[in-house]
Amino acid sequence: MRMKTPSRKLLLTWGIPILTLALLPLGLGGNQFVMGILILCLIWGAVTTNWDLLMGYGGIFSFGQIAFFTIGAYGSALIAKNFGISPWLTMWAGGSIAALVGFLIGLPCLRLKGVYPAVVTFALHMTLAPVIRAGEPIGTGGAGSMVGIPPLAIGDFVFTVTNRVPYYYVALGIFIGIMVVTYLIINSRFGLGFVALRDANPAAKSLGVDDYRSKLILFATSAFMTGLMGGFYAHYLQLLSHYVLGLDNFVLALVILVIGGLGRFPGAAIAAFIFVFLNEALRPLETGRAIVLGSIVIAAIIATPQGLMGIPDMVRNYFRKRKPIVEQTQ
Repeated sequence: MRMKTPSRKLLLTWGIPILTLALLPLGLGGNQFVMGILILCLIWGAVTTNWDLLMGYGGIFSFGQIAFFTIGAYGSALIAKNFGISPWLTMWAGGSIAALVGFLIGLPCLRLKGVYPAVVTFALHMTLAPVIRAGEPIGTGGAGSMVGIPPLAIGDFVFTVTNRVPYYYVALGIFIGIMVVTYLIINSRFGLGFVALRDANPAAKSLGVDDYRSKLILFATSAFMTGLMGGFYAHYLQLLSHYVLGLDNFVLALVILVIGGLGRFPGAAIAAFIFVFLNEALRPLETGRAIVLGSIVIAAIIATPQGLMGIPDMVRNYFRKRKPIVEQTQ
């Protein structure tokens, strides 16, 4: 039976990039530096995709994404280190803790309008570092770093940072899972509901869409997936410090989100691969790196206000406008 066109298009859209990512270690497995950057691309691609799910599709102005990432990381690391539970399980626990915090923060936060949710979630981000520093008695590392975090292992085979290929495939699996779940949410009836709330709130409410309940579920779901990737991050690096909440990570994630295009899935994931590599390439510039990145971001926003995913639309509109002119000159 011949495959239907939409199925073939979906297979090509998703299958080719996934196959390419899966085969990359065959050519790059010996270059551990590049493998490390690719793992960071997958991590930040997943984190910013979940941020886009909140801001771009749900219309929720949240600045707490790095906080949920950190909560998932520390939650997974503390449970694995203090109770001897397998990291394969504690990563899910870290995501669940982040989801619980997201749910509790969302209960009062999502009743607020405008920029107030952004203020509340950013307050969570700001207060988390002092909490980590004060948590030295329970093993957070205090003002220093939390070390001795158990690595991932399969039987007697223990993952190491000197061979990043196994970690890469775990990150790829989590990344693909998060991307698929995000795609299904966006294209579900639930997803259409919160997009309707974003674009036409009164009309959506009149049709029975529960604004508060929908946003609360979305908030907790995004926090869970972000925390899950945070848990992986902890067991990948095998050390953590409150500096993960620093301005560098926050700005990098924000730049990826904006350049990818708000509400333009999977723009954030694509932008992550571009800007994580660019960020590493500019690292020798030290303080000048921020100036160069800032200039690139400003130029990109001016040139493509809708982000990377808006470029095809700009090209189509350009040729659509030129077509009548060409026809008139003939």
